[in-house]
Amino acid sequence: MILYNVTINIHESVHDQWMRWMQEKHISDVLATGKFSSARMVKVLIEEEMGGTTYSIQYSTDSKETLQKYYEEDAPRLREEGHRLFGDKMLAFRTELELISDH
Repeated sequence: MILYNVTINIHESVHDQWMRWMQEKHISDVLATGKFSSARMVKVLIEEEMGGTTYSIQYSTDSKETLQKYYEEDAPRLREEGHRLFGDKMLAFRTELELISDH
């Protein structure tokens, strides 16, 4: 299993709007691509010097190939919406993780 992890720091001035968008629209839109089996959203409990609040959204997919198809077919459109709505008040970085084991 591959985890596509998106870590986002969101400025407090748009936090509530962003949270609604994430939970009511964006995560559902990503799952609707059919390329992920589940998603988990967690709050990062370390305070950043830059301020804001940081979250991690982890999407589960079956393979690196499926994730690559997401990058090619869906990611540009889905990322653009967040950029258009929140601009520089949202800072994101992405990490690919491979699940080794659950305990």
